[in-house]
Amino acid sequence: MDFTGYIPTINTVRSVLDIALVFIIVYVVLRLLRGTRAVPTIVGLVLLAVLYWLAVAQDLATLEFVLRYAVVYIGFAIIVLFQSEIRQALIYFANHLRFPILRKQRGQFGGSVYDEIVLAVTTLASEKTGALIVIERNVGLRNFIDAGVQLDARVGYDILVTIFNPATPLHDGAVIIQNERLAAASVFLPLTKNPGISRELGTRHRAAIGITEGTDAISLVVSEETGLITYVSAGEIRRNIDTTQLRKLLLDAMEIPLIQKKREPAKTMNEAESEITIG
Repeated sequence: MDFTGYIPTINTVRSVLDIALVFIIVYVVLRLLRGTRAVPTIVGLVLLAVLYWLAVAQDLATLEFVLRYAVVYIGFAIIVLFQSEIRQALIYFANHLRFPILRKQRGQFGGSVYDEIVLAVTTLASEKTGALIVIERNVGLRNFIDAGVQLDARVGYDILVTIFNPATPLHDGAVIIQNERLAAASVFLPLTKNPGISRELGTRHRAAIGITEGTDAISLVVSEETGLITYVSAGEIRRNIDTTQLRKLLLDAMEIPLIQKKREPAKTMNEAESEITIG
């Protein structure tokens, strides 16, 4: 049986698959770079490529020589300057292409743990008590946990409010939650080096942004000056959010279904009187 007739078809399918994979990779990379400081750099690299093409086409030997040997050093410079963006891109691919068996199991306690966190953050905000809570997702934070005061305690409203009380020795620094357990307190985090961050944001907010730039963790910040609640993920911040927004963002980030609590229907006057009579 002659299979030579199928070779063009196989080559066509392979070419289509090749183009589709390249398109997907380029699309995802552009989405990751959109709105970051890497965009002007990409534009500059494209202009250099056009300039190199013109140098080759017009036989400009000196310019071609300079650009050809500068490519190697430009590659190293990009890695150094945009290491945080590259790290975020790798984390993004790892999170979306990971095998189910490698995925961390969360939500064994439902949303109760995160309800405790939301309640504690709301209380701290009402009292204008500064706080920084970091929640680990898929990228481990063991290095930061080991550098802080290790606790390994159950996450609860009381312990979170107590830790961030200015009279306690653990209030300075961040709290890290790992596997729905309070892993460590008084943890000092790296500050963001993003020059585009507003000068209104203090050290606590910069630390919250810094830890989310290098990992896929999320950070919750309470400002001791204004009492505003800030949610930080992947280096992006959302300020002045309320309790409902915070709970939704938290459960979405931890991939826990949002369950709305059903209200009991109001009892009529006759039903209330009958219950009183029976009692």
